[in-house]
Amino acid sequence: MNGTLRVALSMLTLVRGGMGGSETYARALTEQLAGRDEVQAEAYVPASARGFSAGVTENVVEAVRVGSSSRERILALATITARSGSLHRLMASAEVVHFPFTVAAPKPLRRQASVQTLLDVQHLELPHLFSRAELLYRRHFYEGFAARADAVITISHFAKARMISSLGLDPDKIHVAHLGVDTTKYTPHEGSRENFVLYPARGWPHKNHARLIEAMRIVRRDLPGLRLVLTGGGLDVLGELPEWVDRRGLVEQDELHRLYQSAAALVFPSLYEGFGLPPLEAMASGCPVAVSNAGSLPEVVGDAAVQFDPADPEAIAAAIVKAVTGGEALTQAGLHHVKAFTWEKCGDAHIKAYRAAQEGKNS
Repeated sequence: MNGTLRVALSMLTLVRGGMGGSETYARALTEQLAGRDEVQAEAYVPASARGFSAGVTENVVEAVRVGSSSRERILALATITARSGSLHRLMASAEVVHFPFTVAAPKPLRRQASVQTLLDVQHLELPHLFSRAELLYRRHFYEGFAARADAVITISHFAKARMISSLGLDPDKIHVAHLGVDTTKYTPHEGSRENFVLYPARGWPHKNHARLIEAMRIVRRDLPGLRLVLTGGGLDVLGELPEWVDRRGLVEQDELHRLYQSAAALVFPSLYEGFGLPPLEAMASGCPVAVSNAGSLPEVVGDAAVQFDPADPEAIAAAIVKAVTGGEALTQAGLHHVKAFTWEKCGDAHIKAYRAAQEGKNS
């Protein structure tokens, strides 16, 4: 089917600054779609996320404001539901409605093809890491709509396989769109690296901070001056930390770039990832990388990183030492590997999914 496809990016559940890598993905997607002749995309965001979209026309829904707590999210969804009529009129010209942040709010019109981004099914794999309320939320808004969507976009073959196994989804309607790295923004640093390892991750349980700190205690027996720098939101839940841990919290993108360029290594001990973008961003910055062998991470990093068992602090410690002391070879491997991951390819996969969803709807 030829012609320009009109796409609504419904991002009304966006909590700006509170959704980790999914925000990086959604913003990069708006940048990609802005430059494509195949689609005419418009974004719809809550008033609390004004200015988020890059390149495409952004429609701000003033009545909707979203916070990070469960109560604030439910109130926002109630507002969206109450105003679904006006929102449907606002998005009425779209042939395809895409939900980059998974939650289908408002539900598309019957004549519109629907596309859901489902980053992972972690709540089914590691349910003990979620509250009962969060499990119910995901069961309803993630699983419930995935079965009805005309196309599902996910970010790794690992995640696709788990969705087929856990949710029984049709493999043909799941489209894999690996995330990308902008290598004009993430550039390698030529000089010496500083005496710290970096972990950029929110303080969510599956990010495995406690075992990382235990592993760093082991590392510091041999490398006593090595420090740990943590960035990301929600780190207050980690409680009191050793004096050699620098809890930076949320940092500006320019500061994160500088940390990637100067760290002795990036360590990424996550227990579960649908993709895992920071290891690739670190590689593009010339930073040696050590990562967990869980979830999608082996698929993402290939042979360009040191891998370890995230449940074993001794294994994490050994991998950190290997990454810090074997820097140049890992740096070169990472710089070569990351070239395969571009936002252009990610954009191509989305346009393919939009076309498939519309053709399936009209068949």
